[in-house]
Amino acid sequence: MKYILVTGGVISGIGKGIISSSIGTILKSCGLHVTAIKIDPYINIDAGTFSPYEHGEVFVLDDGGEVDLDLGNYERFLDIRLIRDNNITTGKIYQAVINKERRGDYLGKTVQVVPHITDAIQEWVMKQARISVDDDGVEPQVCVIELGGTVGDIESMPFIEAFRQFQFKVKRENFCNIHVSLIPQVASPLTHEYIIHDPVIMCRCATVLETSVKEKISMFCHVEPTQVICVQDVSSVYRVPLLLEDQGVVDYFCQRLNLPVEMRSRKMLTKWKEMADRSDKLLEQVSIALVGKYTKLSDSYTSVIKALEHSALAINYKLDVKYIDSADLETSTLKEEPVKYHEAWQKLCSAHGVLVPGGFGVRGTEGKMLAINWARKQNKPFLGVCLGMQLAVCEFARNVIDMPEHNPGQLGGTMRLGRRRTIFTTRDSVLRKLYGDVEHVDERHRHRFEVNPELKHHFAKEGLHFVGQDVEGERMEVIELQDHCYFVGVQYHPEFTSRPIKPSPPYFGLLLAAAGKLQSYLAKGCRLSPRDTYSDHSGSSSPDVDISDLKFPSL
Repeated sequence: MKYILVTGGVISGIGKGIISSSIGTILKSCGLHVTAIKIDPYINIDAGTFSPYEHGEVFVLDDGGEVDLDLGNYERFLDIRLIRDNNITTGKIYQAVINKERRGDYLGKTVQVVPHITDAIQEWVMKQARISVDDDGVEPQVCVIELGGTVGDIESMPFIEAFRQFQFKVKRENFCNIHVSLIPQVASPLTHEYIIHDPVIMCRCATVLETSVKEKISMFCHVEPTQVICVQDVSSVYRVPLLLEDQGVVDYFCQRLNLPVEMRSRKMLTKWKEMADRSDKLLEQVSIALVGKYTKLSDSYTSVIKALEHSALAINYKLDVKYIDSADLETSTLKEEPVKYHEAWQKLCSAHGVLVPGGFGVRGTEGKMLAINWARKQNKPFLGVCLGMQLAVCEFARNVIDMPEHNPGQLGGTMRLGRRRTIFTTRDSVLRKLYGDVEHVDERHRHRFEVNPELKHHFAKEGLHFVGQDVEGERMEVIELQDHCYFVGVQYHPEFTSRPIKPSPPYFGLLLAAAGKLQSYLAKGCRLSPRDTYSDHSGSSSPDVDISDLKFPSL
């Protein structure tokens, strides 16, 4: 097993996640099986209780793990499936050690940060690195580990010490450190910033560094010039793997870690270049109104935005997301801040499609239902996800079938999390066709409330059909409104499984409808389903799969 540790300095949030994902991508393009681990030094057990304004969205994995959004980057870039133990937190480590102490596993010894906490970190990494993340079940060969925060943080110190020891435990030829640091100006070399010996230094900067600057960094940091990599701002994240490849990162890893790599044509990386080139050349624009309550921070909807981008790229359109705070659409805002109210409605009315994503709490729900009502009446393409789907049902019940209000009482219980199966109940479903006319789909969930199945016949009589249910037929999973260009709601979160070359079908349908191309796509029989844009139809994400020409639907 080869381990690549990615650390950061100066400030947090400078791109460690994208760089970690990009490293994994170029190694996977070489035919290697790659896994990834994210370490978050906070004391929380997981990200499940975070506000989106705290760390961005909560990403949900197949096993129901609620984790940091960087694991979403790993899955999208590498086309892999991770589990909750791929996200390590201080809380998880201390909980595991304390549980062992309570059981008497330490035989009465004093339990300390060194060696007990540091040992627990190393054991966790070594165990998790060997868990397959590909559909073929093959054990990974390379594990990319991202340490969140910066190396100077007090909370990161046990992890830094653990990896200082770890490099000697697994031997030099099996361990490498990449240190990412901001280079705001030449006058600030990186002396003494990193902890692990002999790292690759990735310099985040606005523009390409001059050779003299790279040589200066090399000299002050006691590393070879080839170990100083420039990661300047680029037009899209698709270009980051290409940027690293062009600077010889693969060649360095092959030499440093003795990787079993054949220097052959890397078709997977070729697809990334085609995506990047396509993204840069897009001219036509499609706009989607994202109506939510966390719109002040785009990271709150990272996976949603990525799913929209994947679908827009597939139909050769540039995406324009219009962020609308749902509360701004409500009549109370008209009274208190009329300018904000009219600006919000102007954004909504000028969009080509409407998306109401998941969320929690009562605030802003009335505004979301007003947006849904407008999309339904104006025949505008609409997609409701999780809470968005539930509110679409509520809006329809209020305004079409005059159903009385229902008080759900207290929340109680825990959420329904992770991958679950949805069975399509009719062959006429638009969403079923977009998925490739399959009988069922497996998607990830994160919700507490559900639609009451006893009421579904009331909706069906008025044209709102529940075309997808869970295996038992007790939970309503998919709604579609008849005689509408595209009015779809899903209880699950399809954005979590969207990939750059395999866009999520519900989002793909929204973008097709917003661009006015859904009917022509359906008329052609959806021969190129979004889930089949890879030439291999086995569902395998193994790097050995031959990825032939990138072909999106011809529209």
